[in-house]
This record gives sequence, C-alpha cells and structure tokens, in this order.
Amino acid sequence: MKLLLSAAACSATAQTSDADYLKRQYDFSALAISAAGVQGRWLTIPRAAGRLTSKEIGLVINTADPYSVEVGEYYIKARGLKRAQVLRVQLPVSSNLQPEQFKAFAAQVDSFFDVPVQALALAWKLPTSVNCNSITGALALGYDAALCEHSCAQSSRSPYFNNPSTHPHSELRMRPAMLLAAPDVAAAKAMIQRGVAADGSLGQRGAPPVNAYFVTTNDKARSARTPLFPPPGMLGRFGVDVHVENTQAIENASRVLVYETGLANVPKLDTIKWVPGALADHLTSYGGVFDAGSGQMSSLEWIASGATASYGTVSEPCAHQQKFPQPQVLLLNYLQGASAIEAYWRSVAWPQQGLFIGEPLAAPFARR
Repeated sequence: MKLLLSAAACSATAQTSDADYLKRQYDFSALAISAAGVQGRWLTIPRAAGRLTSKEIGLVINTADPYSVEVGEYYIKARGLKRAQVLRVQLPVSSNLQPEQFKAFAAQVDSFFDVPVQALALAWKLPTSVNCNSITGALALGYDAALCEHSCAQSSRSPYFNNPSTHPHSELRMRPAMLLAAPDVAAAKAMIQRGVAADGSLGQRGAPPVNAYFVTTNDKARSARTPLFPPPGMLGRFGVDVHVENTQAIENASRVLVYETGLANVPKLDTIKWVPGALADHLTSYGGVFDAGSGQMSSLEWIASGATASYGTVSEPCAHQQKFPQPQVLLLNYLQGASAIEAYWRSVAWPQQGLFIGEPLAAPFARR
C-alpha cells in the first residue's frame, strides 16, 4: 500500500468535492441517525424506498468452471431465479481477463439481460480483474484502460455512490455486480445460506443487539478511514452497538454484523462469531487478489470465517479513502433495509479497482 502525501492530504480535496457533489444531487434531509449522549455526528444520508430483490438480480454462470456451475445452480434454487435471469457463458478460469475477452463478455451481458435485471451475481471466484480494473467495476462502469498507466490516480466516480436508487440500471445505466466467491464450493453454499437466512432477521424489538466494529490499527496508511468512522454507542432503534477501537484485531467477539479495519493481514478471525448477513473488509492494496503471492490477506478469508459479503481491490489503489467502503454510508444504508450489494456499492465513490464479493441479496434489516 503506497501512501501519497498523507492519508488526510490525499483525500481532503476529494472529500470536499464529494460532499459538494452529493449536496447538489441528493436530498440529505430524509434520514438522520444519532447516538444520544455521544459526541460527534452521524452522516445524514438519502432514504431509499425499497431494495433490490431476487426478481431484479441476474446470474452469470461460467460453464467452463465446475465451481461456477455448481454454485450457480445452487443459487438459482436458493433465490428462486427464473430462466430469463440466468446467463451461461464460457470464460477462462484465470485471475485476469484480457480487454478483448472482457469486451465480448460485457456484450453478452448487455444483450441477454432485459430491463428488469438491475444488478448481477457472478457465480465464480475467478476471473477477478480486467488488467488493473476489477471485473465488477468494469462491468458497472466500463473498462478504463488509462487507469492502468497509473493505478494510484483518481478513478471514475460511481453515480451510485450514496445514491438511494433501487433501480441502478434503469436510472443510472449501470448494473452493480458481486461475485459469489468463497474458498471452495462448500464455503460458497454456506455463504449463500447465510445470505438467505439474513433477510429480515435483525432490528426486531426485544432481540439481543448485534455489534459493528470499526478498528484503527497501528498501520497508519491502512487506517486512512479512521476519520470517517461513526461515533460509538448503541443505536437502539436498530439494535446495533457501534464500537470504535484502537487495536490490531478484534478477538472473541459475538453477534458481529460489521467489521472494518486497515491491515495487510487480519488475525484472529477464527474467534469471531458472525450473524447472517455480516459485512467485513480491510483496507489494503490487494484484498481482491485471490491468487497466492501478494503477501496480503484476500477478502475470501472474511467469507471463510463466516462473513456474508466483503470487498477488496485488485490493483494498487494507494490510500484513497474513496476507493474503499465509506464506513457510515455502508452501515446506514444497510440499516435502512438495503441488500448487501446495494449497501456496499453505495459506499464506494471510486470502485473501478474494487471487487465486491458475497451473497448480494442478504438484507437483515429489510422488513418482510
């Protein structure tokens, strides 16, 4: 992870422009959440009406990949998908697609899926990238070849950042995507089961609270999101206890809904007890690289430990906060009842290099 100037200097101008952009585009008066008696303020975010459902997700299966075929068929049954929602393609089972291969694949996606399909689930763990672009970023925003000349530069701004739209394809002309990625088929099926079990499971009156952890480590570059963390305290309306801590790792925590940190390798994940639908990620350079060799933990490790969705970059992003999930935007969208794919995609301003993985439709705060 390279650091351009300092984390604060690197992001100050961009943060201001993001705020000005959002004020021009969206109504911030709709939803304000505060923790009584706690210093500091929560962001106010747009209120979303509804969420993406199984009727609006498109599934892509790579018939050249046994993992993809088995996981894809399992997902069809788990979410009750119709034939028109499932595209079968043949792609190389390797980390990187060449731009020409991606162009042909993207054309297949665009020609197959009709207007009702607003987002995509990709039933594989490879491929993850198109040169320096993530495959999810390239599908949603188009392949950006120029970025690969200097991957630390600002990348395309996502129109979906902090946007309450529940119809991103119809209204924003983009389909956010998420890989059904896990270490193996069994882990992928367990992840899907957690996603289905999550729906409407939290925020019930009288239920025990769940925990959201936002952690600053001694790795200053990878702790660039610390200024964006929410204030600690209990959000009684939702039954979520927010923890903001300075430590290398959370240990022996139970009922964990969110865990965001900054570290190349996060220890003690085997001691965490997650709730279905949990979101977890770490700010590091190569969390979206699944092949061995980077020396950094991949986001697959979060899924293996019991999280339901995660995020990581596939090429050197430098310590731009905008290239990683904004902690408050992620949490507050999820609390509104958004699905995992909506909450994660809305939280990343510059997602061109970011790989989104997990069960996209998990929505623990959705009302049944």
